[in-house]
Amino acid sequence: MPLRKFSIGPVGEELYPRFVTDLAEKFDDPALDRNVVAREALMELYLGRTVSWEDAVADSSSPIAVRTMLASLDPRNGTLEAEYYREIDLAKWARVKPLLWFWQMFDHSPVGRNIRLGTQVRAMLAPRVFRRCGRDIRIFHDVEFSFGYNLSVGDGVTIHRNVLIDDRGEVVIGDDASISDYANIYSHSHAVEDIHDVSLGRTVIGDRARITYHAVVLSGVEIGPDAMVGALGVASKSVGPGVVAAGIPAKPIGQKKVHSQS
Repeated sequence: MPLRKFSIGPVGEELYPRFVTDLAEKFDDPALDRNVVAREALMELYLGRTVSWEDAVADSSSPIAVRTMLASLDPRNGTLEAEYYREIDLAKWARVKPLLWFWQMFDHSPVGRNIRLGTQVRAMLAPRVFRRCGRDIRIFHDVEFSFGYNLSVGDGVTIHRNVLIDDRGEVVIGDDASISDYANIYSHSHAVEDIHDVSLGRTVIGDRARITYHAVVLSGVEIGPDAMVGALGVASKSVGPGVVAAGIPAKPIGQKKVHSQS
């Protein structure tokens, strides 16, 4: 069923694209530090005004909680889980961390639940974070990635709210695929005998595949084109083209039509 198109208030229709374009230009400006760009934008979104960040965090007359909050708006004072992973590529991480920090903090800001603005902001950030990013993607709030730079996303992909995409290894999502709310996609696994023994995999979600509500795709699994993993299903093995798989572990329960590749 196609989504309904509608207009919002004229102020939003005019302001939101300008906000996104201005932010993109600043993130892309080699003369600007992305950490500072993220910090300043977050400060305005959270406080509703512009203040001198350096003066505010140094002001000993301010409550320590206020100064702590302001310090945390700078990505250099924030920590993401991926920074603890041994396989991190520090050069790539330095480039994407300010964007990922802004992404998460934007989602929790006073405007983070605004679907129109939020999808525009995330569609702007995604090509600057992912290894590859196609056209016309839609990403809803509270989606999290590990590194981001090991993720490839095709055209027309939709990723719904509260999805976790673990790209410690590599994750590839094909054209027109859909990842539903609360789904988890992994590209690393731990040895049974030793939790510190981590293996990285390549996980693939094929063109037009659907990972439905609360489903899990484990590391190294390939979900074929037009396939579907049913709600709460755990795909521990690859799923063939057009196959509908469900259960724990997910097993075939049906067959869909597979689109021609012509």
